Amino acid sequence: MKRRALILGGVAAAIVPACSPSKFKRYNGPAVTFLVVNKSDRQMFLLHKDRVLKAYAIDLGFAPIGHKFFEGDGRTPEGLYLIDRRNPNSKFHLSIGISYPNQNDRAAAEALGKSPGGDIFIHGKSEKRKKGQNDWTWGCIAVTDKEMEDVYAMVGDGTPIQINA
Repeated sequence: MKRRALILGGVAAAIVPACSPSKFKRYNGPAVTFLVVNKSDRQMFLLHKDRVLKAYAIDLGFAPIGHKFFEGDGRTPEGLYLIDRRNPNSKFHLSIGISYPNQNDRAAAEALGKSPGGDIFIHGKSEKRKKGQNDWTWGCIAVTDKEMEDVYAMVGDGTPIQINA
């Protein structure tokens, strides 16, 4: 009897995690060819050519006005970048990297005697985030965890992203 209970318990333990929803979704619609972020409107758009596939409300860095000049300034960069990496183990659920800093960003920070920083991502929200507190990141673009699952599935590395004031 103990052996049977042990076997059934082991089978149940193996099946239960397989039933839980995965944060990794599949997407087989039109390719996302461009992302547009409008900081002043707190909106991000995923486009296929000139057609909007998805639109998201976003949170930004804790000092959202203006272009990012140096590490720690709390600003979200502005300009044309690329999605250049993925982090499936992000502490913010999932994340995709933005190719900040570019050559101009490095030169501007150097002129100020500062580091431009890096590690700018589009990511989900941390569990520690308090409701009602907008623009809380260190310069990243944040969406909900559920939305980030869609973004992660839809947006490939090398996709251009235009971040506007």
